[in-house]
Amino acid sequence: MNTIMLEVRADLPHIITPLPGPRAKAIIERDRQVVSPSYTRSYPLVAARGEGAIVEDVDGNRFLDLNAGIAVVATGHCHPEVVRAIQDQAQRLIHMSGTDFFYENLVQLAEKLAAIAPGGPPRRVHFGNSGAEAIESAIKVARYHTGRDKFIAFLGAFHGRTMGALSLTASKAVQRRGFGPLVPGVHHVPYAYCYRCAYGRQPETCAVECVKAIEERLFKTAVPPEEVAAIVFEPVQGEGGYVVPPRKFFDELQALARRHGILLIADEVQSGMGRTGKMWACQHFGLEPEVLAVAKGIASGLPLAATVARADLMQWPPGAHASTFGGNPVSVAAALTTIELLENGLIEHAARIGEFMLDRMSHWPARFPVVGQVRGLGLMLGAEFVRDPQSREPAPELRDQVVRLAFERGLLALGAGLNSLRLSPPLVITRDQAEFALETLEDCIRRAAEL
Repeated sequence: MNTIMLEVRADLPHIITPLPGPRAKAIIERDRQVVSPSYTRSYPLVAARGEGAIVEDVDGNRFLDLNAGIAVVATGHCHPEVVRAIQDQAQRLIHMSGTDFFYENLVQLAEKLAAIAPGGPPRRVHFGNSGAEAIESAIKVARYHTGRDKFIAFLGAFHGRTMGALSLTASKAVQRRGFGPLVPGVHHVPYAYCYRCAYGRQPETCAVECVKAIEERLFKTAVPPEEVAAIVFEPVQGEGGYVVPPRKFFDELQALARRHGILLIADEVQSGMGRTGKMWACQHFGLEPEVLAVAKGIASGLPLAATVARADLMQWPPGAHASTFGGNPVSVAAALTTIELLENGLIEHAARIGEFMLDRMSHWPARFPVVGQVRGLGLMLGAEFVRDPQSREPAPELRDQVVRLAFERGLLALGAGLNSLRLSPPLVITRDQAEFALETLEDCIRRAAEL
């Protein structure tokens, strides 16, 4: 009797147990007893190790990661050059605190970030540990420099969950419920996007109207422009649904800010570090923000954040703002290697794979009535799920079903916004892996639509 042996490829998913497996079940049960219930877990993955775009769980099941640790492991899981940089630095100096002492690699990273930040003026850098910390620092820079106390942020925005960052966030009510009063002086306005224009009808007109509403309504009824320190925005909204505005939106927004002496704070926490096929998403729109918030992909998995501000803005005195662990030597070593990898071909690779994926996904609305708009830049891709192509009524439960089915097939994907599927794989994902992911997702969409 002949036995047909099917090739098991190490770079593709391989599921060997029911999900979750026995070891995963036991760990999840222990987790429920001691870990905060505020964490969101879309499916029962218990990760054990990772390499490139592949994650293996504690039971030996192998998954293709379309999350990149929520857009964090830009160079992939455990990139050997990043691992080597971490190991080398850990043997020499693990911690010293750059807030009180000096060490060279912190200066090197600040020099590098200042050099690659969008815009021409000289920059200074403050280091923290997370995206929320980068936003907190940006808020303080803006208030300190301008002497103004108010901010404009956008509906659908996610900037973090610490109190200042949370005050700017307007993505999901659950993120704000029960935590008031928040930091006062934040005004939320629509973000260049609505269902009326979402399907190619009049996106630029809608974008311009959103900015005009700030000038003609907000400034005349609720907040004087001379009291606004900054406008805080994501070049591409992440948690809000991977929303990509037309360039006209940012042209108008930048002009409005300049007219009134208002700073622009670009939250590049999720969209930066090559994620969109350029180092910064701002570069797609010709944006030159005064302040840039950076985190997630900057150190390929280690905690690090940076607030990169125009040098003439970051002029606060010693003690005004600091972070004990921000700019940790090991995280900085990982970041320097990450940026080197990005500049030496990885960004171009991400742009090519992203273009391939977006081109194929752009046919989904015609092939699958339950898929609404598809959008994205580079490897920051989103697809909306709707009940029918006529009403375009959001169908979050259908999106969630696709996410669950994909997990059962060995794909790690997540939702974003009300009804969007987001794909943000490690930038090292290969063409074969991308093709496998899209074929699997297409089958999951068919199955979900039939259920």
